[in-house]
Amino acid sequence: MIDKSQSSCATAVADITDGATVMIGGFGTAGMPDELIQALIDHGARELTIINNNAGNGDTGLAALIANKRVRKVVCSFPRQSDSWHFDAAYQASEIELELVPQGNLAARIHAAGSGLGAIFTPTGYGTQLAQGKETREINGRHYVLEYPIHADFALIKAHRGDRWGNLVYRKAARNFGPLMAMAARCTIAQVGELVPLGGLDPEAVVTPGIFVQRVVAIGGCGPDGAARTTAAAAQGEDQ
Repeated sequence: MIDKSQSSCATAVADITDGATVMIGGFGTAGMPDELIQALIDHGARELTIINNNAGNGDTGLAALIANKRVRKVVCSFPRQSDSWHFDAAYQASEIELELVPQGNLAARIHAAGSGLGAIFTPTGYGTQLAQGKETREINGRHYVLEYPIHADFALIKAHRGDRWGNLVYRKAARNFGPLMAMAARCTIAQVGELVPLGGLDPEAVVTPGIFVQRVVAIGGCGPDGAARTTAAAAQGEDQ
């Protein structure tokens, strides 16, 4: 029986090692897997390379991971905004590295990793400092920059609902980078607001098929007690 559900967020992230490359979903705070990030902080892994759209907001989530000095490098599109004080302080103190990637390129490079592509050519960044040292090519009269896929050891993402096979549906803007990151990581860990029985998700609404997800945990189980909870229907058991 395939069952990818985890008993707690702590269990789900327990094998993330020092030095791992971790994709974290979210567009700002929308769709950020805060409970999984907190479990990662509690777990204690250090020297992480984090791939995200930005470099944290306020004092929670990714910002808290940076504040706890667990991050060696950030690969993102928007490292600075009004509430990115933890990243700002770490960067100014030379405690963290930054690889700046235009947002479209970030999505395209993650997609390339998930699609098994060796590289892509993109016009974004041509003629700027972001293209220095990179191969360029003129194709049909337009200039392009060679960019390589972005892979990760782990992806931490957030979905609205999921089942024990790892099929996921998202809620509105919280979808953002989650589906791409799920395809590009060796191990994808999804936190869901509701874990439903098999058949409880409309197949036409599933955005991330379970083949791309290795672990799923209900966020009800990521609080102080650490015990995962599913919906009442799922808890009754399944025959499949």
